[in-house]
Amino acid sequence: MPFARLASATTPTCHLGLGLAAVGRPGYINLGRDQDLGADRSVEALRARTHELLDAAYAQGVRYFDAARSYGRSEEFLAGWLKARPDADDVVVGSKWGYTYTADWTTDAERHEVKDHGLATYERQRAETADLLGTRLDLYQIHSVTPDSPALTDKELHARLAESAAQGLTVGFSTSGPAQADAIRAALAVTVDGEPLFRTVQSTYNALEPSAGPALAEAHDAGLTVIVKEGMANGRLAQPYAPDALKAVAAETSLGCDAVALALVLRQPWAGVVLSGAATAGQLASNLHAAVVDLDDDQVERLSALAEEPHAYWEKRGTLPWH
Repeated sequence: MPFARLASATTPTCHLGLGLAAVGRPGYINLGRDQDLGADRSVEALRARTHELLDAAYAQGVRYFDAARSYGRSEEFLAGWLKARPDADDVVVGSKWGYTYTADWTTDAERHEVKDHGLATYERQRAETADLLGTRLDLYQIHSVTPDSPALTDKELHARLAESAAQGLTVGFSTSGPAQADAIRAALAVTVDGEPLFRTVQSTYNALEPSAGPALAEAHDAGLTVIVKEGMANGRLAQPYAPDALKAVAAETSLGCDAVALALVLRQPWAGVVLSGAATAGQLASNLHAAVVDLDDDQVERLSALAEEPHAYWEKRGTLPWH
């Protein structure tokens, strides 16, 4: 397991990773994007910003970086940084397949990505990822598995994924939607020749949407590394959008709402890596303060009261515009 490399890390930020969804393409659903990125969202501008963030994250002890085929040019940007930083040989690199980026570097496309978990898409995207990341790729995840995903039942796909695993690639999956727990449990049951196929799971978990927690605990107990995405709820837990209860706890800790929101996730005993989705170096630095936030029981209880009904949360997420 490549994540064993993180076990020897001693920095407070070793359990925080950097996800590149927000900087690998000009359009995304995070709130406050106009302020974060400004008007220049050219390929070169976002390449430079991605490299700046990767440099800052590495310097501050972050060792897991997360991309996807559908995150615009995230794999390309990450590959360029890795080539320029041969000293960064201790990082763990993950990417995902299953969505195809279709926005053609615009923010107003009718469809920004198209989902397909079929074997043909896997083979095409696996080759595309290999061309960019080569042997630096440690983890390849099925992107946004839901309970009805054919990736859970396609035996031929499972066999191909097992072949990649036998060659040293870690195979995982991510989840989305109100039935994340069902998808996680279904994936835990997938085996090839009697052995579990998946070694990691990446799921949405935050103060507003904690419903996957029990299933993620089961995954952890089964030996999977748990990666948490969207700990900031696409910006809904950041200033100035944060609920009053979160703002109050942040004031008590003298740190940002973002650090507190991510700290709430980090304190879960099953959370192996918690992703920052920062789009600026300032956001990244603030996010990484999560490692030093010490929440007391009263603060945790107040934050836990923010949880929304899962279908309501995901319906709200589905209405967020691509900026």
